Amino acid sequence: MEKLIKPAYFKIWKSMLDVDIQKEFSAIEKTKLETHSFTFYTSVSVMSSSKIEGEQMEIDSYVKHKMLNVEYLSELTEKPNDLYNAYLFAKENKLNQNNFSHAHQLIAAHLLPKNQRGAIRKTEMLVMEHKTGRIQYEAAPLSIVKDSYSELWGEIENLLKQKLTIEEVFYYASFIHLAFVNIHPFGDGNGRISRLLEKWFLVEKLGERAWYIPSEKYYYKNVTNYYKNLARLGLFYEALDYDKSVSFLLMLPQSLNFEK
Repeated sequence: MEKLIKPAYFKIWKSMLDVDIQKEFSAIEKTKLETHSFTFYTSVSVMSSSKIEGEQMEIDSYVKHKMLNVEYLSELTEKPNDLYNAYLFAKENKLNQNNFSHAHQLIAAHLLPKNQRGAIRKTEMLVMEHKTGRIQYEAAPLSIVKDSYSELWGEIENLLKQKLTIEEVFYYASFIHLAFVNIHPFGDGNGRISRLLEKWFLVEKLGERAWYIPSEKYYYKNVTNYYKNLARLGLFYEALDYDKSVSFLLMLPQSLNFEK
């Protein structure tokens, strides 16, 4: 059976890298952190990821909310706060399927009814681009979504056990993000949790400093390309062309130095 997380594109991806991943990540590892650093960086990550999904609150305002306890209307903060809680949970727990399901329950607290949180969807799924409202693609059909999700987790668990180079870690983190988004296994919250999943995998492989990679902010600042690169693969799950996946896979390493 062909893998969902495909190693076949690693060589071409690596040949197209214009970022020295080891050098840039080493700089993050050497950055001096303050007691509030995790709160600050996670607030930026959470609100950036939330804004990709159409949340209205500005990143700076959310940082003030988390760092200085500035109050805003609950409808502005409740969904980002749910996502923030999921990041806190991920920080304290290993990446596995059960913990990931719990993270989705946290994220979906104000998105889905209780019985749908952390549960595989029971309907077909069209994925919309939030900025334009256009149909992005048709996710994994209901008839295969459960098996595809289980297969994905088998592959993730395999990768977690393997010794990988730092380039392979970034490549596979991106591919996990991509494969998860294409399956879209939950009723809502898939985009938010796909970006957490990518970061969580990086942390498992590279250590705590991976939380400070500004991937979510990079995706938000380049959201048009983010959606465009996802759309390159095609409209229908069972006909996706992964030959066109490299542009998306290159975005994560590009996030390492985009603020310089």
